[in-house]
Amino acid sequence: MANSDSSTDPISHDDDPSRRDVMMVAAGAFAAIGGAAILWPLLDQMNPDASTLSLATIEVDLAPVETGQAITVMWRGKPIFIRNRTAEEVEAAKEVKLDELPDKLARNANLADTAPATDENRGAADKEAWLVMIGICTHLGCIPQGQAVGSDKGEYGGWYCPCHGSAYDTAGRIRKGPAPENMYIPPYAFISDTKIKIG
Repeated sequence: MANSDSSTDPISHDDDPSRRDVMMVAAGAFAAIGGAAILWPLLDQMNPDASTLSLATIEVDLAPVETGQAITVMWRGKPIFIRNRTAEEVEAAKEVKLDELPDKLARNANLADTAPATDENRGAADKEAWLVMIGICTHLGCIPQGQAVGSDKGEYGGWYCPCHGSAYDTAGRIRKGPAPENMYIPPYAFISDTKIKIG
């Protein structure tokens, strides 16, 4: 009669619980490493490339910009309007009462979301002549005119979007037309008397 002792049966080793557990853990670890190796390139390609990261912040020298002049620089693929406003432009913006504005919020990334759209909250602190804002119309994303000498600044002396007729004042606040909000002020700070850092 054949011996029924399973310890001598070579087939019974596959049923050994400890060996099966080791095989399962090894297979699971191999699958996890393989899955990570496949997913990593897909996830990594969603990160911004080096050229984008290099534009996360930019420094702009304002020394060449004289009173009444404006320049446009690019930051994160967006045009940034920088204007050295005249005393008359600043005064005109200060005289506007909040209840005359369609959008009563400053839209300034450097202030609280609820900050009112006064000229002081739109311009640079302690440097009221300087206005720095994202030069995109808040209606449909067009680029308003008003930066270049001789271009149409609209009836409020600021910027005018010819696409649908939105007019902004000398503080970049919407005054007339379909645009629902003031032009946005990006995060920025003066790092010297004549240089700003945006971003």
